[in-house]
Amino acid sequence: MSSVIDCSGPDALAEGTRFAAAALRRGEIVVLPTDTVYGVAADAFSAPAVQLLFEAKGRGRDVPPPVLVPEPRTLDGLATDVPAYARRLVEEFWPGPLTVVLQAQPTLLWDLGETNGTVAIRMPDDEVALALLRETGPLAVTSANLHGQPAALSAADAKEQLGENVAVYLDGGPARGGVASTIVDCTKERPIILRRGAIEDADVYAAADPPQADPSAEPDPAPASDATDPPRPARP
Repeated sequence: MSSVIDCSGPDALAEGTRFAAAALRRGEIVVLPTDTVYGVAADAFSAPAVQLLFEAKGRGRDVPPPVLVPEPRTLDGLATDVPAYARRLVEEFWPGPLTVVLQAQPTLLWDLGETNGTVAIRMPDDEVALALLRETGPLAVTSANLHGQPAALSAADAKEQLGENVAVYLDGGPARGGVASTIVDCTKERPIILRRGAIEDADVYAAADPPQADPSAEPDPAPASDATDPPRPARP
Protein backbone atom coordinates (compact mmCIF):
# COMPACT_ATOMS: atom_id res chain seq x y z
CA MET A 1 0.00 0.00 0.00
CA SER A 2 1.20 3.52 -0.80
CA SER A 3 2.27 5.79 2.06
CA VAL A 4 1.35 9.48 2.19
CA ILE A 5 3.68 11.50 4.43
CA ASP A 6 2.92 15.05 5.52
CA CYS A 7 6.24 16.90 5.32
CA SER A 8 5.20 20.06 7.16
CA GLY A 9 7.75 20.67 9.91
CA PRO A 10 11.43 19.69 10.15
CA ASP A 11 10.88 16.35 11.92
CA ALA A 12 8.20 15.25 9.46
CA LEU A 13 10.38 16.36 6.54
CA ALA A 14 13.33 14.35 7.82
CA GLU A 15 11.15 11.26 8.29
CA GLY A 16 9.57 11.64 4.85
CA THR A 17 12.93 12.12 3.20
CA ARG A 18 14.36 8.95 4.78
CA PHE A 19 11.27 6.94 3.91
CA ALA A 20 11.18 8.12 0.28
CA ALA A 21 14.94 7.68 -0.20
CA ALA A 22 14.70 4.07 1.01
CA ALA A 23 11.89 3.39 -1.47
CA LEU A 24 13.92 4.88 -4.32
CA ARG A 25 16.92 2.70 -3.44
CA ARG A 26 14.62 -0.32 -3.64
CA GLY A 27 13.78 0.65 -7.23
CA GLU A 28 10.33 2.05 -6.41
CA ILE A 29 8.95 5.43 -7.46
CA VAL A 30 7.83 8.32 -5.27
CA VAL A 31 5.86 11.54 -5.66
CA LEU A 32 7.32 14.81 -4.41
CA PRO A 33 6.40 18.50 -4.52
CA THR A 34 8.42 20.93 -6.60
CA ASP A 35 8.25 24.67 -7.14
CA THR A 36 6.18 24.16 -10.30
CA VAL A 37 3.88 21.10 -10.07
CA TYR A 38 4.10 17.75 -8.27
CA GLY A 39 6.52 15.26 -9.79
CA VAL A 40 6.97 11.50 -9.79
CA ALA A 41 10.56 10.37 -9.33
CA ALA A 42 12.78 7.35 -9.93
CA ASP A 43 16.46 6.63 -9.41
CA ALA A 44 17.99 8.11 -12.58
CA PHE A 45 20.63 5.37 -12.68
CA SER A 46 18.19 2.45 -12.41
CA ALA A 47 16.78 1.48 -15.81
CA PRO A 48 14.03 -0.73 -14.27
CA ALA A 49 12.95 2.12 -11.98
CA VAL A 50 12.79 4.57 -14.90
CA GLN A 51 10.75 2.03 -16.86
CA LEU A 52 8.39 1.76 -13.88
CA LEU A 53 8.01 5.54 -14.02
CA PHE A 54 7.07 5.37 -17.73
CA GLU A 55 4.51 2.65 -17.02
CA ALA A 56 2.94 4.46 -14.07
CA LYS A 57 2.53 7.60 -16.15
CA GLY A 58 1.37 5.74 -19.26
CA ARG A 59 4.00 7.39 -21.41
CA GLY A 60 6.49 5.99 -23.91
CA ARG A 61 10.27 6.15 -23.94
CA ASP A 62 10.13 8.78 -26.69
CA VAL A 63 9.54 11.46 -24.03
CA PRO A 64 12.43 11.02 -21.57
CA PRO A 65 12.10 12.54 -18.09
CA PRO A 66 14.23 15.46 -16.91
CA VAL A 67 16.76 14.93 -14.13
CA LEU A 68 16.45 17.02 -10.96
CA VAL A 69 19.64 17.88 -9.08
CA PRO A 70 20.34 19.25 -5.58
CA GLU A 71 22.89 21.91 -6.55
CA PRO A 72 24.29 23.67 -9.63
CA ARG A 73 27.69 21.98 -9.52
CA THR A 74 26.02 18.63 -10.28
CA LEU A 75 25.51 19.99 -13.81
CA ASP A 76 29.07 19.20 -14.88
CA GLY A 77 28.82 15.65 -13.58
CA LEU A 78 25.84 14.94 -15.85
CA ALA A 79 26.52 17.11 -18.91
CA THR A 80 29.41 17.96 -21.20
CA ASP A 81 30.20 20.85 -23.54
CA VAL A 82 28.16 23.27 -21.42
CA PRO A 83 28.11 26.62 -23.26
CA ALA A 84 28.71 29.87 -21.42
CA TYR A 85 25.16 31.09 -22.03
CA ALA A 86 23.78 27.95 -20.34
CA ARG A 87 25.86 28.73 -17.26
CA ARG A 88 24.48 32.27 -17.26
CA LEU A 89 20.93 30.86 -17.39
CA VAL A 90 21.65 28.49 -14.51
CA GLU A 91 23.19 31.29 -12.45
CA GLU A 92 20.15 33.48 -13.06
CA PHE A 93 17.30 30.99 -12.64
CA TRP A 94 18.49 28.11 -10.40
CA PRO A 95 17.05 27.03 -8.15
CA GLY A 96 13.86 27.63 -10.08
CA PRO A 97 11.60 26.74 -13.00
CA LEU A 98 14.27 26.43 -15.69
CA THR A 99 15.18 23.13 -17.38
CA VAL A 100 18.28 23.13 -19.59
CA VAL A 101 18.87 20.48 -22.24
CA LEU A 102 22.56 19.64 -22.69
CA GLN A 103 24.80 16.95 -24.15
CA ALA A 104 24.95 14.09 -21.62
CA GLN A 105 28.22 12.80 -20.25
CA PRO A 106 28.89 9.75 -22.45
CA THR A 107 30.27 7.68 -19.55
CA LEU A 108 27.07 7.75 -17.48
CA LEU A 109 25.41 4.37 -17.01
CA TRP A 110 21.75 5.21 -17.27
CA ASP A 111 18.78 4.73 -19.55
CA LEU A 112 16.30 7.61 -19.54
CA GLY A 113 14.65 6.69 -22.82
CA GLU A 114 15.23 8.07 -26.30
CA THR A 115 17.40 11.03 -25.35
CA ASN A 116 19.59 11.21 -28.49
CA GLY A 117 22.58 11.71 -26.23
CA THR A 118 21.12 14.66 -24.32
CA VAL A 119 19.87 15.21 -20.78
CA ALA A 120 17.38 17.75 -19.42
CA ILE A 121 18.46 19.09 -16.01
CA ARG A 122 16.78 21.29 -13.40
CA MET A 123 17.37 22.37 -9.81
CA PRO A 124 13.97 22.96 -8.16
CA ASP A 125 13.30 25.68 -5.61
CA ASP A 126 11.42 23.55 -3.09
CA GLU A 127 12.47 22.54 0.42
CA VAL A 128 11.04 19.01 0.27
CA ALA A 129 12.43 18.25 -3.19
CA LEU A 130 15.90 19.54 -2.32
CA ALA A 131 15.98 17.60 0.95
CA LEU A 132 15.23 14.38 -0.93
CA LEU A 133 17.72 15.16 -3.71
CA ARG A 134 20.50 15.79 -1.17
CA GLU A 135 19.78 12.36 0.26
CA THR A 136 19.56 10.48 -3.05
CA GLY A 137 21.45 12.44 -5.68
CA PRO A 138 20.01 13.07 -9.16
CA LEU A 139 16.50 11.75 -9.79
CA ALA A 140 14.56 11.22 -13.00
CA VAL A 141 11.40 13.26 -12.42
CA THR A 142 8.38 13.99 -14.57
CA SER A 143 5.02 15.56 -13.73
CA ALA A 144 2.92 13.36 -11.42
CA ASN A 145 -0.06 12.80 -13.68
CA LEU A 146 -1.23 10.29 -16.24
CA HIS A 147 -0.05 11.11 -19.75
CA GLY A 148 -2.39 13.67 -21.30
CA GLN A 149 -4.07 14.58 -18.01
CA PRO A 150 -3.72 17.84 -16.03
CA ALA A 151 -0.62 18.22 -13.87
CA ALA A 152 -1.06 17.40 -10.18
CA LEU A 153 -1.04 20.44 -7.91
CA SER A 154 -1.17 18.46 -4.65
CA ALA A 155 -0.22 15.05 -3.31
CA ALA A 156 -3.92 14.13 -3.33
CA ASP A 157 -4.19 15.06 -7.03
CA ALA A 158 -1.19 12.85 -7.80
CA LYS A 159 -2.52 9.91 -5.78
CA GLU A 160 -5.88 10.12 -7.52
CA GLN A 161 -4.12 9.66 -10.88
CA LEU A 162 -1.19 7.37 -10.06
CA GLY A 163 -2.66 5.37 -7.16
CA GLU A 164 -0.77 2.34 -5.87
CA ASN A 165 1.84 2.51 -8.64
CA VAL A 166 3.71 4.93 -6.36
CA ALA A 167 5.31 3.72 -3.13
CA VAL A 168 5.52 7.04 -1.28
CA TYR A 169 3.74 10.37 -1.64
CA LEU A 170 5.51 13.31 0.01
CA ASP A 171 2.89 15.93 0.82
CA GLY A 172 4.35 19.43 0.81
CA GLY A 173 1.02 21.23 0.52
CA PRO A 174 -0.37 22.87 -2.62
CA ALA A 175 2.09 23.44 -5.45
CA ARG A 176 3.36 27.02 -5.26
CA GLY A 177 3.93 27.57 -8.96
CA GLY A 178 1.28 25.63 -10.84
CA VAL A 179 3.04 26.26 -14.16
CA ALA A 180 5.57 23.86 -15.68
CA SER A 181 9.21 24.83 -16.06
CA THR A 182 10.55 26.55 -19.14
CA ILE A 183 12.68 24.12 -21.17
CA VAL A 184 15.63 25.54 -23.11
CA ASP A 185 17.77 23.61 -25.60
CA CYS A 186 21.36 24.55 -24.84
CA THR A 187 23.03 22.15 -27.28
CA LYS A 188 23.25 24.72 -30.07
CA GLU A 189 25.20 27.92 -30.52
CA ARG A 190 22.17 29.91 -29.34
CA PRO A 191 19.45 28.93 -26.83
CA ILE A 192 16.19 27.57 -28.22
CA ILE A 193 13.04 27.52 -26.08
CA LEU A 194 11.48 24.06 -26.46
CA ARG A 195 8.59 24.63 -24.05
CA ARG A 196 7.23 27.88 -22.72
CA GLY A 197 6.70 27.82 -18.98
CA ALA A 198 7.10 29.84 -15.81
CA ILE A 199 9.91 32.06 -17.18
CA GLU A 200 9.13 34.56 -19.90
CA ASP A 201 10.90 34.15 -23.26
CA ALA A 202 12.37 37.65 -23.05
CA ASP A 203 13.86 36.95 -19.62
CA VAL A 204 15.50 33.77 -20.92
CA TYR A 205 17.10 35.52 -23.88
CA ALA A 206 18.16 38.50 -21.77
CA ALA A 207 19.91 36.29 -19.23
CA ALA A 208 21.54 34.13 -21.91
CA ASP A 209 22.90 37.10 -23.86
CA PRO A 210 23.22 40.15 -21.61
CA PRO A 211 24.01 43.45 -23.34
CA GLN A 212 27.72 44.08 -23.75
CA ALA A 213 29.54 47.39 -23.59
CA ASP A 214 30.54 48.70 -27.04
CA PRO A 215 34.36 49.00 -27.01
CA SER A 216 34.22 51.46 -29.92
CA ALA A 217 31.95 53.89 -28.10
CA GLU A 218 33.39 57.24 -27.06
CA PRO A 219 33.72 57.62 -23.26
CA ASP A 220 31.56 60.20 -21.54
CA PRO A 221 33.38 63.52 -21.01
CA ALA A 222 34.75 64.01 -17.51
CA PRO A 223 32.90 66.53 -15.35
CA ALA A 224 34.42 69.98 -15.01
CA SER A 225 35.44 69.25 -11.43
CA ASP A 226 37.30 66.05 -12.30
CA ALA A 227 40.52 65.64 -10.40
CA THR A 228 42.44 65.24 -13.66
CA ASP A 229 41.72 68.85 -14.71
CA PRO A 230 44.92 70.92 -14.75
CA PRO A 231 45.21 73.26 -11.76
CA ARG A 232 44.26 76.87 -12.34
CA PRO A 233 46.91 79.52 -11.68
CA ALA A 234 46.55 81.29 -8.36
CA ARG A 235 45.40 84.88 -8.43
CA PRO A 236 48.05 87.48 -7.47
